[in-house]
Amino acid sequence: MQRNQRIQFTSSKIEDLMFRTTFNPKTMEGDVIVNLSLIDKQDFDDVLKIFSMAINSGLSVSPLLKILHEGDSIGDRKIGEGEVGFATVCSITIDGLLLKAGVMVKPRFGGLVEIRDGEPVRFTNVLTYQSTTIDPLEVLMSQELTSVMSMLKTGSGKILANLREAPMVARDVIDSTLADMVDAGINGILEVGEPNTRILDVPVERDHLGIVVIGGTNPMAIVQEHGIPIRTNAMSTLIDINKLSHINDLV
Repeated sequence: MQRNQRIQFTSSKIEDLMFRTTFNPKTMEGDVIVNLSLIDKQDFDDVLKIFSMAINSGLSVSPLLKILHEGDSIGDRKIGEGEVGFATVCSITIDGLLLKAGVMVKPRFGGLVEIRDGEPVRFTNVLTYQSTTIDPLEVLMSQELTSVMSMLKTGSGKILANLREAPMVARDVIDSTLADMVDAGINGILEVGEPNTRILDVPVERDHLGIVVIGGTNPMAIVQEHGIPIRTNAMSTLIDINKLSHINDLV
């Protein structure tokens, strides 16, 4: 590390990206935050099928993505020889949209949520954004703790998700903004809690409510569960949403 390079905790990176999000769900214009995943070119067909299955099963933030090939650039990253990149919408985009609506949302942590018989039960492993310089979901993926494919097959397993808190007085604005997001194809809300009430077995701050969002890296977790090498850089950069395509137009 260079001597003048300062450590940036994930919480600071999230705040920066939230403020830079400009997407308007009503006009379908503006920039969204994306994750960048890299695979070997030879695995492209298999990975595209897995992404299609995961996204159409609701295990993503949005069905929109961009495929990048050798020599293509995104942000400050250039796709290398023999690689294919997938830019997919990151769940922090939702925080950016809530912020633009005037909701002071506070991302708390990323973790694993236990799903039992199709219903979310509780967080089992968590890592706070303030305690790491690496995205928590990247860390949990690297430990091979997910069982997303099992959840899809049997209704029970562990998936990646994030928890954020918001003031309870903003409940109406939250509901309205989330509805606009759904209309725009930005999904992934797993659960919205009641004020001053635990959500998935996690307590929330007084006069706040919890919002659990499905992690945008769940498709990548399934790829990894299939034994296919994939390198994911969560919260990679921002991109104009009109540069993304629907997954069903790509398979």
